[in-house]
Amino acid sequence: MLYPIIMAGGSGTRFWPLSRKSRPKQFLSLTGEGPLLSLTAQRVGSLAPLSRTYVVCGKAHAAMARKLLKGMPAKNVLVEPIARNTAPAVGLAAAVVARKDPAGIVMVLPSDQHVRDTAGFRRALQAAAKAAQAGALVTIGIKPGHPETGFGYVQQGKVVMKGALPVHAVRRFVEKPDLKTAKKYLASGDYLWNAGIFVFRADRILEELARHMPETTAPLAAIGKAAGTAAFSKVLAEQFPLMPSISIDYGVMEKASGIAVVPADFGWNDVGSFPALPSVRRLDAHGNVAEGETVLVDVADSVVLGSGKRPLAVIGVSGMVVVDAGDAILVCPKERAQEVRKVVEELGKRGLGEVL
Repeated sequence: MLYPIIMAGGSGTRFWPLSRKSRPKQFLSLTGEGPLLSLTAQRVGSLAPLSRTYVVCGKAHAAMARKLLKGMPAKNVLVEPIARNTAPAVGLAAAVVARKDPAGIVMVLPSDQHVRDTAGFRRALQAAAKAAQAGALVTIGIKPGHPETGFGYVQQGKVVMKGALPVHAVRRFVEKPDLKTAKKYLASGDYLWNAGIFVFRADRILEELARHMPETTAPLAAIGKAAGTAAFSKVLAEQFPLMPSISIDYGVMEKASGIAVVPADFGWNDVGSFPALPSVRRLDAHGNVAEGETVLVDVADSVVLGSGKRPLAVIGVSGMVVVDAGDAILVCPKERAQEVRKVVEELGKRGLGEVL
């Protein structure tokens, strides 16, 4: 059986002032269709019911996750006692699933991505699940549309499983490249964007965690044993912090053998910062994303988001981000939107935690 595992532990600081510690990116309706977390759960709804779907998140966001995902059993929200990156989070979910279904297929899904072609997304997961059932550790690779320097890449090798969506061996994972290298990757046709979507049997990923991260073995064994019992929360609080903080990519996927990839193209977007919104939102006649009570005069190619509490007027600019969150305002050129993190850091230094 299939078990979607939605990873909802990120902070999303690049969307400040909309995103806050109490309401990070995955809880925002950045596409205008609803919170990204809810959309992720809906996307896999035909593959597995909410009773077999899990969310992994921190303490601060557990109540919000349960509220958004009505119908999901409360126990399926797995609350990390402390942030430990994705390898321990995946291990936690796999240990819980393996307790009742060791050969269950775990589908690790980021909670903060946008998918245009839901049917294509599901087909890619089904192809990956078939390979995972045979024992492979599978990732979904996105066919690149441009030489992106902000993503890691997966180099695909020979076909290891034929089908409507063939499964390829992975030759290697590579870090975020410079522009020259990214252009070479695009021209070769062998490289795919690493979307952070993984599919494998619960028992297989636990085996690989034990092999490549042996310090996780005892904690995950204890957590798995306690799953479904009254002692689970206590054991989790004791054992989870004992595991190292490392991503599943670095901890396992880049080291293990038998890694496979499903090349796919289903309109994927990681919605990484404000300049990504025009690709997932409706635009006005001048290429603007506008929301709230906004007045735009001679404005083009901009993202203007009002709080809805007061009018927001913008005049005579192009390529700008203007965001009014009610208690904080951001104004910057689109090409510098990645520097929002610097603002968050500075606000923290100034003791302005109330707007973080």
